[in-house]
Amino acid sequence: MPNSSETQLDRREAIRQLLQKRPAATQRSLVDALVERGFVATQSSVSRDLREIGAIKNAGGYALPGAAAAGDEELAQVADLLVDLKAAGPNLLVIRTETGAAQRVALALDRCQWPEIVGNVGGDDTVFTATSGAAAQRNLITRIGRATSRHW
Repeated sequence: MPNSSETQLDRREAIRQLLQKRPAATQRSLVDALVERGFVATQSSVSRDLREIGAIKNAGGYALPGAAAAGDEELAQVADLLVDLKAAGPNLLVIRTETGAAQRVALALDRCQWPEIVGNVGGDDTVFTATSGAAAQRNLITRIGRATSRHW
């Protein structure tokens, strides 16, 4: 089957649709998802497609730049409850909330299903969020800032 420009465009659109749903952890996972949808795809063709559509690679995997990431809407709903956010070592974020709101914020973070988050514990006005490492912690701070339209 020839690799026509129409087939490439269709495959690239399928990649965009996949990345709009959630970041792809690896190029291999994209290849597998495309093959399941009936596309002819290899790691090298997916690599070229990602470059062509302007996808970026971050700690969460491959994503579309500027696109709202999965979970952004969930956290945006509780953005007004956040008071402060501070790193505590390379694997922990301490998130201060309005009084009585920590469990609601922790639940929103759980529902985001972001790969950087290992787990959350919400008390009364404080959420402890564990991350898998320093890079994941930095990426999570950026994600929270983007989702809440605030700079931490």
